[in-house]
Amino acid sequence: MKIDKEKEALREQFGPLVSALGFKFTPDEELVDFCLEQELVLYERHGIPFCPCKGLTGVRDEDMKKVCPCIPWHKKHFDRMKRCWCGLFVHIDVHDPDSLPQIPENEMER
Repeated sequence: MKIDKEKEALREQFGPLVSALGFKFTPDEELVDFCLEQELVLYERHGIPFCPCKGLTGVRDEDMKKVCPCIPWHKKHFDRMKRCWCGLFVHIDVHDPDSLPQIPENEMER
């Protein structure tokens, strides 16, 4: 099962990075599995594990802000939601990710 090993490699790579930022993988294992699988598809296409829930623009500077884990570029927004856009990562103190709000980017400017 090559894909399982690749997903596990992403977990091992991302875990310490997001932990240092105050995040962890969501406890929803089905969502983790789905998101990592989609990132592997994007990695195969682009050579980079982009966030699976944000469309790519073709503008390098914009698209590089969507490389997973994209928390450093959107930390203020994610700290407010206590999760990243796709829900792959949640704040370290979150136990029920289904209760977290999804706040559109344009509402962050208010």
